[in-house]
Amino acid sequence: MIYPIVETGENVTRQVLADSAELMTVAFRFAAAGALGALHRHPHVQSTFVQSGRFRFTVADRDFEVGPGDAFVIPSNAVHGCVCLEPGTLIDGFTPRRDDFL
Repeated sequence: MIYPIVETGENVTRQVLADSAELMTVAFRFAAAGALGALHRHPHVQSTFVQSGRFRFTVADRDFEVGPGDAFVIPSNAVHGCVCLEPGTLIDGFTPRRDDFL
């Protein structure tokens, strides 16, 4: 199945790549430096892999920068978000699936 590309903010899109009830893989594409992944929280555990670009993340009051090849896990209900420093793509895994993305 091919899922639609959804605009989630200025210069940011989301596309579900694969899903099952237990797991979902999503690409977030940031087209410009300064684009934001707004601070938010959700009950899902999230893994993030930086396919390309550079980003400054905030996760539960901790700030850090990541680039291509970096990966990390965001615990359930942790407040998190990012600022794009160089355009690129994040590949996120969610467990369980984010039904709100379908």
